[in-house]
Amino acid sequence: METITTDVLVVGGSVGGVAAAIQASRRGVKTILATEFKWLGGMLTSAGVCAPDGNELRSWHTGLWGAYLRELQARQIVGLDNGWVSLFTYHPHCGAAIFADWVKQLPNLLWLQGYQPFSVIKNEDHVTEVVFSQHGERSSWSKNIPYSQNLQIKAKITIDATELGDLLALAEASYRWGWETSTEFDEPSLVIADRDYPKLKETYPIQAPTWVFLLQDNLGESSCLPIPASLHKLFKGAWEKHGAEKFLSYGKLTDNLYMINWPIAGNDYGVGLERIIASESSRKEFLTEAYNHSYSFAAYIQSELGKSCSLAEDIFPHQDSSLNSAFAFHPYYRESRRVIGKTTITEKDILPRANGCAATLPVNEEGVVNAIAVGNYPNDHHYPGINFPLQPKSIKWGGRWTGTPFTIPYDAIIPESLDGLVVAEKSISVSHIANGSTRLQPVVMNIGQAAGMAAALCVEFNCQPRELDIRTLQQALLTDLIAPSAVIPLFNLSPNHPQWLDWQQYYLDHPEHYPLDGNFPGDDIEDITDAHNQIYQGKFCCYGEQSYQIILKNSIFNKKTYGLITLHSTVNKQLLDYPHSKSISVLGRVSKTGYWLIVEKIIID
Repeated sequence: METITTDVLVVGGSVGGVAAAIQASRRGVKTILATEFKWLGGMLTSAGVCAPDGNELRSWHTGLWGAYLRELQARQIVGLDNGWVSLFTYHPHCGAAIFADWVKQLPNLLWLQGYQPFSVIKNEDHVTEVVFSQHGERSSWSKNIPYSQNLQIKAKITIDATELGDLLALAEASYRWGWETSTEFDEPSLVIADRDYPKLKETYPIQAPTWVFLLQDNLGESSCLPIPASLHKLFKGAWEKHGAEKFLSYGKLTDNLYMINWPIAGNDYGVGLERIIASESSRKEFLTEAYNHSYSFAAYIQSELGKSCSLAEDIFPHQDSSLNSAFAFHPYYRESRRVIGKTTITEKDILPRANGCAATLPVNEEGVVNAIAVGNYPNDHHYPGINFPLQPKSIKWGGRWTGTPFTIPYDAIIPESLDGLVVAEKSISVSHIANGSTRLQPVVMNIGQAAGMAAALCVEFNCQPRELDIRTLQQALLTDLIAPSAVIPLFNLSPNHPQWLDWQQYYLDHPEHYPLDGNFPGDDIEDITDAHNQIYQGKFCCYGEQSYQIILKNSIFNKKTYGLITLHSTVNKQLLDYPHSKSISVLGRVSKTGYWLIVEKIIID
């Protein structure tokens, strides 16, 4: 068996995995990224979720997540304002190309494609090596190493960035799967589940995955997919509350393409979820059923909305000819095995403080703030056919609903009793309930970046992850030369603010001063980020809290009235005080599917 030695090994090409590998390599340590699929980016690309959720406000566009958005804007020149479920939609191959280009620019990063881990070697409680199977391809510093069926990789630090936390099982690490008991963490939503939904845990041990696919509007006739009449009832009423047009535009891309990741009687699939980790054969059985379920949903859409709404062509280049190229490489997994770490993120850690707009900053046993990544998505769980209410963590901001921000502690990515291993992706130490907020793509990218930086620093200082000084890690993230990443969420501190670093460091030193409203005591700067902005004029209307409209003057669009929203704190502050029925001029862009005008600047005469 062939053996390769490296400093950092990242297992999995997920969004967290590629972020970890890029960050570790950029720090200067020799890194290997071993992936199953030929596309990098996991949820954002190979799983087809090209309409990411969370961290949409300008102040959260830091680190590799911010860099990714800017690169998408540069490459997709028609813009990212296409659908309404997300403010950023793009072709999945464009996202995959960005990650591939970033990886190929790093001479100390070896990317192994087509490799799956099948065993982990430990020295007592220390992960030292991972053994992989499958014939694969290579790029970068090891081009001349011959291929072999099995490959053993020795690393000083290994990062589990698989979609389902596979290394945790292989290393026999302590992990959670599914729900906790209501007494373990005293989570309010879990108490409701036990009281009002007695069969929920048994029916859905984890959140349902979705096999995403893309449709295209051929603007004419095409062949119709067959669907048995017996399956129609599975999807009946899928878009009844929204209408067909809004249903399709939910994940609209350019070029008449539509991403279908629909939770209401759609392609979420949750039958026999325990099979996902029971065995390789049972996982394949589940995957076959999940794929067929999504394929049937595509046929149902076509049967109801017309033959021209057909499966997109040549999107995902499958090696398996039995899979249609309109379907992602693998399902969008919302939940995986979750390591038992030095600390566990629970629902109380992601909910806002009393009378506040942000969660409490995490503090470790030494009284040190150990935040390493920022997230803000509302808590969202997927159980087909069940509308399970969770404690609210949403706020109105900038004319629309968003989530209150929270942070990920470093202790949540370190196993409780295992050295040589760091986790990224959805396999961090988090409760089942809190996973509904921590699983989203932007925060997972931030987690991956922090995991990669931590691994590289452990190599530099010749220490284990549990021994790494947290402030050293935070300072490295904040001062990274290419993609500095925030660790403290502040609504009015955009990454280009001249005092951005000062205020990030200040609240690390003085967590007791962290403001309830999540705003530092100053003003943000104007920060125009999109090249598609135009000037619009009209009458401003306010119809309640953070509910704004503009009635356009001389509108060139079919619609004259649009909602006004913004991602910028300076504009948010101005909209709060803008007089009803007064004329307004704004710099921004119109979303035809969201029926809103995204404002980047209010023009003052």
